[in-house]
Amino acid sequence: MKIITRLLAFVRGYWFLLAFAFASLVVATLLGIAIPNLLGDGIDAALGSGTHAFLFFQLDSAQSVLWWVAGAIIIASIIRGISGYLQRYLNELVAQKTTYMMRNALYERIQRLSFAFHDKSQTGQLMSRATVDIEAVRMFFAMGLLGLLQTIIMVISIAALLLVMDWRLALMTLVFVLPVIWLAINFGRTIRPIWLKVQAIMGVMGTTLEENLAGISVVKAFSHEKEDNRKFGEQAMVLADEQVHAAKLMGINAPTMAFLFTVPTAVILWYGGHQVADGVITIGQITQFILYIGMLVMPVRRLGMLVNLYSRTISAGQRILEILDTKSEVTEKPSAIELGRVKGRVSFKDVSFSYNNMGAALKNVSFEVQPGQLVALIGRSGSGKSTIANLLARFYDVTSGKILVDGVDIRDVTLASLRKNVATAQQDVFLFSATIKENIAYGAVDASMIEIEKVAKAANLHDFITTLPEKYDTWVGERGDTLSGGEKQRLSIARTLLVNPSILILDDSTASVDASTERLIRQALDKLIKGRTTFIITHRLPIIQNADVILMLQDGELVEKGTHKELMAQGGVYKEIYESQLMLNKDEDEE
Repeated sequence: MKIITRLLAFVRGYWFLLAFAFASLVVATLLGIAIPNLLGDGIDAALGSGTHAFLFFQLDSAQSVLWWVAGAIIIASIIRGISGYLQRYLNELVAQKTTYMMRNALYERIQRLSFAFHDKSQTGQLMSRATVDIEAVRMFFAMGLLGLLQTIIMVISIAALLLVMDWRLALMTLVFVLPVIWLAINFGRTIRPIWLKVQAIMGVMGTTLEENLAGISVVKAFSHEKEDNRKFGEQAMVLADEQVHAAKLMGINAPTMAFLFTVPTAVILWYGGHQVADGVITIGQITQFILYIGMLVMPVRRLGMLVNLYSRTISAGQRILEILDTKSEVTEKPSAIELGRVKGRVSFKDVSFSYNNMGAALKNVSFEVQPGQLVALIGRSGSGKSTIANLLARFYDVTSGKILVDGVDIRDVTLASLRKNVATAQQDVFLFSATIKENIAYGAVDASMIEIEKVAKAANLHDFITTLPEKYDTWVGERGDTLSGGEKQRLSIARTLLVNPSILILDDSTASVDASTERLIRQALDKLIKGRTTFIITHRLPIIQNADVILMLQDGELVEKGTHKELMAQGGVYKEIYESQLMLNKDEDEE
């Protein structure tokens, strides 16, 4: 109930609609219950065994009673139909509005969670929670929320009517309802873990499918289709087995409940027949008993479906609330200030950091960079270069120490204002399924066409764009697959230029491209770097030699710092790497 109560909090803005839906449900339910009573009175009137009364009116003949009963049944059916329509419509309206809010809340939470969360999360699992689990909750709001109330109203109302008509016969028949209710509750306890496992498996399958589609070129290059088909097939088989298990339980549960409802009908015919023969009750009342027991079949059998629905809802709600309750490891202070346009002075003071407490990625790193300086980050893989970049943009928070921008601790400013000043251009450029214009303006959605063209020209991309049939309105395929590597990198440079950051973080964006494309990228980079504090992770010799500051990292420690000449004169680690590795690129860089 704790999970259900949490989910119901999303309905708080639509209580008036839910109340109206409940009122419609009550009217439709009570009118449905009244119809068998009217039929019983009509039968007694036709057989001449009843009185000539209808409701509070005394009529002159059985014929008049039949006319009134027939008219009342028609009117009750019409009103019941209208009320039923309103109840279903309003129910679905509340369900859609509620899950709309929930879906947006989930998406916003996923967007706001730090890189540490996404490092541990599987894309397929997150997609499953945002689609399959949200849909399960929608079904609960559309069918289960008021469905349970309707079941309770019907059971109590019918039980009360039967007890009033003949309490002995009522008790003899209603006693069979109790095991049905017990079966329904026990069924829910049994099937809930199965649905939880089904939803988890669907998330795993989503992850497998997403990874396979994203890496389809690798799959085909290594002829791995057969192995991936086997892996996906095994997961699908586990899913099928669990769903068959659930279907088996439902298949046993439904006929068992149906059987338990056939026994009261036999009891009514046996005992009730004797009561009619003795003149204790009428044929119309026996008919009412049978009709009401028949009406009980639907809500009590639906109880099994509702328990199943509740079980799925609790499983889905648990998975959704896990995300909504997750706290980001990078949060803004309540007193966070807006960071205006900065000059670009960056200071690391005794910064240490570890990913998931699995060993230090940085150890007591300290340095200061002045505005407009070009900083080259050098070191072997795993030395901490990317960690410095990630911490500066505050994708992660430092474990100890602090990072200052223009003398202000970055933990004291809002994330949005920080990232307006600190932009990251990665080697693996990600583009969205949108137009070229929209991809360039991704970080500045209000930019004018003139501004977009200006940065495209600066990135040496404008001439290429004008050769395309749709020019800036050309659609970029999924992940930018319709563009070459060099075109994507230049588009990324244009996108960064449009944001106009004071501090820039660049990965080696000239890797794996031909010489002419590299020249275009370097020319664009020269324009991008000009006047900005720039950190660049690179092995390109010209950039390293021209850097104002070189940070030499090794095993998470800053072992050397200075210009190219200063570090060469020291004869330390930098000189060793320069002579053993960087010089290998000299001929390539000079082309």
